[in-house]
Amino acid sequence: MPWLLRVTAIYGSCLLVVAATVYLIGRLLLAVAPLSLAVVIALLLTALLNPISKLLRRIRVPAALAALGGVLTLVGVLTLAGFLVTNQIANQFDDLGETLSDGLEEVQQTIVSGPLPIDEEQLDSAIEVLQQSLTDASADIDPAATATATLETVGAVLLALVLLFFLLKDGSRMWGWLLRLFPDRLRPPVDEAGRAGWWAVSRYIGGQAVVAAVDAIGIGIALLVIGVPLVLPLALLTFLGGFVPIVGATVAGAAAALVALVTNGPTDALLVLAAVIAVQQLEGNLLEPLIVGRALKLHPAPVLLPVTAGTLTAGIAGAVIAVPVLAVLHQSGSVLLRHQAEQRTTAQPAPKPDPPPEQP
Repeated sequence: MPWLLRVTAIYGSCLLVVAATVYLIGRLLLAVAPLSLAVVIALLLTALLNPISKLLRRIRVPAALAALGGVLTLVGVLTLAGFLVTNQIANQFDDLGETLSDGLEEVQQTIVSGPLPIDEEQLDSAIEVLQQSLTDASADIDPAATATATLETVGAVLLALVLLFFLLKDGSRMWGWLLRLFPDRLRPPVDEAGRAGWWAVSRYIGGQAVVAAVDAIGIGIALLVIGVPLVLPLALLTFLGGFVPIVGATVAGAAAALVALVTNGPTDALLVLAAVIAVQQLEGNLLEPLIVGRALKLHPAPVLLPVTAGTLTAGIAGAVIAVPVLAVLHQSGSVLLRHQAEQRTTAQPAPKPDPPPEQP
């Protein structure tokens, strides 16, 4: 067989084995999706809250109380955000109903009188079709399946909080136990690779939180200046969307522009859209490269493919974990490849000295 065909067959067989292994692992993780999601969320939250736990330990707080402090910080922030959002929606609910009604009528008039070839009858027919589709979709919802999904979600959240507590308290001991599963000669490179991967996750989640907070503050200030209602819920949506690469910022910006369109009209919607684009350009061209890009040393182009694959495979959860997984593989793989190259260099025999010249 030709040399090229032999090499292609060997590499192709290896790739098929690796692809089959990854596929089977993925199917297994999807089969226990609530458990997998709880573990991933706990790991990401551990990377985010670990500095708080370390700070408490430095001031001589016991490990259990330091871990509990990190968990309570998370619960307190989420509870405060939920209370503020609910309070704002409740205060603006009455005025918002009338504003939405007037805004929808204005949007309809703008569409009918605009350059698009759509008359009022066609628009009313499209609205009726949309309403009927929503009614049919709501009728097809299975109450039992909805209750099961709700219980699974609640169980996954509680499991994630419990895992978060134990990871903050005993994370180092857990990692030491995992290292003991490897032979002695493999423990140093595996330890270094694991720490490099964890460093990448910590830098990613911390940097992404800063970027998401800047996005939320910038868009919130723009909405407040323009006079769009529901500023706090939209800013919170922008912050949460910042953790979903590519998709999250787009959805959050579209939601803000849509609220501005139906409440304040097309002019304010265009202003909100311009503000969202400006903030996203600031994020993509300055904040993301400075904070996240330098930490992970990853170009946005190769990040797009894993994010797309994660979204197609596991939805929003896949999009969230795609970049951390890629960062871990990149950092840990680089360490392992470097150790392998060093071992090959060490294993090479020393060159033999040249024989002495013959005497005349």
